[in-house]
Amino acid sequence: MKTVLNIIWLILCGFWMFLGYLLAGVLLCITIIGIPFGIAAFRIGVYALWPFGHTVVDRPDAGAPSCIGNVLWLVLAGWWLALGHIVTGVVLCLTIIGIPLGLANFKLIPVSLMPLGKEIVPSDQPFAVR
Repeated sequence: MKTVLNIIWLILCGFWMFLGYLLAGVLLCITIIGIPFGIAAFRIGVYALWPFGHTVVDRPDAGAPSCIGNVLWLVLAGWWLALGHIVTGVVLCLTIIGIPLGLANFKLIPVSLMPLGKEIVPSDQPFAVR
């Protein structure tokens, strides 16, 4: 079932969201200071490309630098990407077949707003990070 949902997701919104994260990552990697944010954008972009079967968990070793970085991310790129997930999620929820995909878009909003201090793991190993 995960594969079917991932294929439908890829066709309807995954590829376009991936392109948004790719653009944000490239723009953020222009400066040396933005490279960690660009890497986070690439990591989330791959997750947004094929999300079913993976989950996001908090990293226990993330500290104050992650918090400060998340505030910078929110200002630089996070709210644009979250807005993309909101719009795509609402549009997908208008159809019956798109409801699970729309809900998946809504689940991506927190990680698109604050990606630092999070790790993407397979959903059968949600506690592997700890």
